[in-house]
Amino acid sequence: MMLPELLAPAGNLEKLKIAVHYGADAIYLGGKAFGLRNLADNFTFEEMALGIDYAHDRGVKVYLTVNSYPANPDLEPLVEFIREVATLPFDAFIAADPGVVDLIAEIASHIPLHLSTQANTTNWRSAEFWRKQGAVRINLARETTLADVTETAAKTPVELELFTHGAMCISYSGRCLISSVMSGRNANKGECSHPCRWGYSLVEETRPGEYFPVMEDETGTFIFNSKDLCLIEHLPQILKSGVASLKIEGRMKGIYYVASVVRAYRAALDAIASEGDSYRFRKEWLEELCKISHRGYTTGFLFGQPEDVGQEYHSAYLRSHLFVAVVEEELGDGRFVIGVRNRMENGASVELMGPSMRNAAFVIEGMTGLKGEQVSVANPNTKIVMALPSGAAVYDLIRMEKP
Repeated sequence: MMLPELLAPAGNLEKLKIAVHYGADAIYLGGKAFGLRNLADNFTFEEMALGIDYAHDRGVKVYLTVNSYPANPDLEPLVEFIREVATLPFDAFIAADPGVVDLIAEIASHIPLHLSTQANTTNWRSAEFWRKQGAVRINLARETTLADVTETAAKTPVELELFTHGAMCISYSGRCLISSVMSGRNANKGECSHPCRWGYSLVEETRPGEYFPVMEDETGTFIFNSKDLCLIEHLPQILKSGVASLKIEGRMKGIYYVASVVRAYRAALDAIASEGDSYRFRKEWLEELCKISHRGYTTGFLFGQPEDVGQEYHSAYLRSHLFVAVVEEELGDGRFVIGVRNRMENGASVELMGPSMRNAAFVIEGMTGLKGEQVSVANPNTKIVMALPSGAAVYDLIRMEKP
């Protein structure tokens, strides 16, 4: 069985390097506009060039998202944007709007076109239509069932891409107007304020100012929330469907999320490749995914209508571990420069996490500053030097259990 590509998000250059380190086959990223995640850090032209070089040097592909829905005033700057980025060796552009697809064909026909999930492709005839418009890959809508994925793969030669992990929008394939109405930020232009994650109360029209909570727990009611998608337990079935790429959502997520999700799915895919018919799912892969911030997990629409299993009635994100630091530079003699992201102190029990599910528990001791001064407590956004367990590498992360 040929393994599909593992496609990871990158909201900035650091996240790109983390995704590569933990085993992604390809990266998708956005510029400062036109990419549906304008609230992420995103990439300048110069950062795109650096990211492409870094990834290509390690055999990893890079795709650019141009999947917003532009209005007429957006077209002129969009043309200039496409002309500029078309000079970079991207492996594909990702688009959804027919006008944008047409512009890419006109200006950057040398760069392959991938169709975004925002185009809402749920059947093989739609896939065939887009193939005839030049798309070489189609990211199917999240509402597509596994049976429909399999049928579509059998009836069209175009590559298919499937979201397998990450947040799910409550609206049809992300086409949401709630953010525009409630905050003036257009989700279809990459500015979603996520009002579906807010808490709401009920007001009876003859009693203005009286708020009646409809509560599921003490924190309120979150009637719009969906659980996060997680399909790691079903990879063998998904691979048999014929998909070419497994996509992870999360360009606005942090490096701990990117590292944890990529390495878990990488481990599972590599196990399928090496074990064949004797493959078995390891519960530690799912446990790894439960150590990151998430809203409970669901299989979404993969096996049909999700009904109540897709609804999340708790406001708080679930998380068992806290990301505390990233390994930035190797100094020799087992010592490394550490970029501190959360408070660290001597005597604390932590865990080093690397690719291939490599973990090493240890106790923090012997921290020094960059000039050699002893440090007992390291605060966020500082750098310290310390020894790490054998096998540690640059871009490994350090985490600890939440108190």
